[in-house]
Amino acid sequence: NRWMKSHRKHATLGKPSPVRIIINEMDFIKTRDDDETANLIWNDSAVQHEKIAELRNYQRINHFPGMGEICRKDCLARNMAKMIKCQPQEYSFIPKTWIFPAEYTQFQNYVKELRRKRKQKTFIVKPANGAMGHGISLIRNCEKLPAQEHFIVQEYLDKPFLMEGYKFDLRIYILVTSCDPLRIFLYNDGLVRMGTEKYHAPSEANLSQLYMHLTNYSVNKHNENFERDETVDKGSKRSISWFTEFLRTNDYDVAKFWGDVSELVVKTLIVAEPHVLHAYRMCRPGQPPGSDSVCFEVLGFDIILDRKLKPWLLEINRAPSFGTDQKIDYDVKKGVLLNALKLLNIRASDKKRNLAQQKAEAQRRLYGHGSMKKLSAASSDWEKQRHTLERRREELKERLAQVRKQISREEHEKQHLGNYRRIYPPDDKLLLEKYESLLSAAFQTFLAGRAASLQKEMNNPLKRMKARTSVADCHGLTHAQTHAHKQRKLQKPTPKHIQTLVDKQT
Repeated sequence: NRWMKSHRKHATLGKPSPVRIIINEMDFIKTRDDDETANLIWNDSAVQHEKIAELRNYQRINHFPGMGEICRKDCLARNMAKMIKCQPQEYSFIPKTWIFPAEYTQFQNYVKELRRKRKQKTFIVKPANGAMGHGISLIRNCEKLPAQEHFIVQEYLDKPFLMEGYKFDLRIYILVTSCDPLRIFLYNDGLVRMGTEKYHAPSEANLSQLYMHLTNYSVNKHNENFERDETVDKGSKRSISWFTEFLRTNDYDVAKFWGDVSELVVKTLIVAEPHVLHAYRMCRPGQPPGSDSVCFEVLGFDIILDRKLKPWLLEINRAPSFGTDQKIDYDVKKGVLLNALKLLNIRASDKKRNLAQQKAEAQRRLYGHGSMKKLSAASSDWEKQRHTLERRREELKERLAQVRKQISREEHEKQHLGNYRRIYPPDDKLLLEKYESLLSAAFQTFLAGRAASLQKEMNNPLKRMKARTSVADCHGLTHAQTHAHKQRKLQKPTPKHIQTLVDKQT
């Protein structure tokens, strides 16, 4: 679906959905699906890389390339296993996982070791690229598993946190607005999705009772015990805002709960970041640092809590359902979308401004304005020094423009967060340092064994990304301070002055 940003509202026909209603409220006009100039393009499935490459700078599309590396169950398991190997303490929120058929032997060896220790465990089997609970089963007799099938096997979390005796999971909504630099926002509400049979620890007698063991809405809605309720505190589907209040009322540490959830989300997206950044740069080569991202993504993180309230990652949906079977769906999902689009700041003037910039850039290239004269072998020392000064001045102007743009972006975000909060980059400097260390480890893991040219290409964006994620926070600059700072440094510039400021900005 494609929409043009306008000052007029567009009336939609057919069954109302949050996407259409929010688009209407945000003053977009629905255009033809083949309109190549639309401001906003919304796809319900992953987008081909060629489509992202063709987008103009003012356009926005709701998927990043490369995000499948954490949204497919097998890819998530494979990439998480690599990070667990180098950062086991930080990545302890994933159940033990095996990818079949490649890891069939390792799994059977693990089961033999359990048997030797006289331990009994339950495992959950999932299709490698399945969705909505299709094809999921629980097993204890592991010898029956076929060796050549493509699926994921995980240890089953048999001691979950229960609500009124029922097992449940949480659907957490996450907005990623940029991958270069990485910017992640968490929506402060979501859905609590409950099983529809009272929970009992798995046994041979109840392994097939999926209404007890699975929390998928697509599974439990078929049970006659499924309760539809128009309030947020009753029924088989409830709101996370209600759950947060439930925790507070029962003297649980709510701040720690949300902190743990936020860390789980950020650490998971750190695993995806090298893949996403590389794919994005392949689609958008030559984009100057700090350019507005043409991609954004609303992700649905499915998380389960154990009885100690520790969150465990189940899976990530890159096309979370925006269906509204109940009022609670509509209320939560409408907020997710409305607040996301406000944060993205898509304006009707973006198209005109982009065309004007393209025209000005073409004229500069044609007439040579803004380009520095090349030095010849006969250039004097004074000319060389002047050329160096001019080059550094251009670099400084570009860095300052980036800082101003980032500060402007952050000011817009702060004013339009709505029910979102930014979780990366975090305000906590120690937490930021930890995340940047994990980012570095993720890039090293991604680049291991790859071509030297790719290593060089990806190393520079990582350094720039680190600088840009914290530049505004580190300097604590406002618009006025930035202007004053620039004026002071640009008065009677010398190579030494310019170099000092450039070094500070980097």
